[in-house]
Amino acid sequence: MTKTLADLSEKMRGIDFCMLNTHGLEGAITARPMSNNREVGPQGDTIFFTCENALMVGDIARNPHVSLTFQGKAGMFGARPFFVAIDGHAELIREKEQFAAHWTSGLDRWFKQGMDTPGLLMIHVRARRVHYWDGEEEGEVQLERVG
Repeated sequence: MTKTLADLSEKMRGIDFCMLNTHGLEGAITARPMSNNREVGPQGDTIFFTCENALMVGDIARNPHVSLTFQGKAGMFGARPFFVAIDGHAELIREKEQFAAHWTSGLDRWFKQGMDTPGLLMIHVRARRVHYWDGEEEGEVQLERVG
């Protein structure tokens, strides 16, 4: 059974942490765990918060082509593992008014001054291609996106 983008987005919302992969200096692929606060849009778009001085911010400014990898928990006694790989385009957002629509109280742990934390920014990853593995089922959803 082929999964829809809505199916995959719903499953990704159930996975709090993913790996955000960027192109570092000299083209090296770099990865770090990021929490999406379970915010994944119906088109596979994902939101992250970080600070301006994070290495990934410079990576994205140089090359906004990123990938995300999600791994769902494989249960015991036959539960199937679930994996998703997203090829996307990252946008750095610095406008505080946009933060409010995506802020959750769980972020206060990382950003002590909330949305007023100096250097705070939001990373919006727009999915372009979503590849998934759900047990032995594998598929891909290609999105037609501009920008």
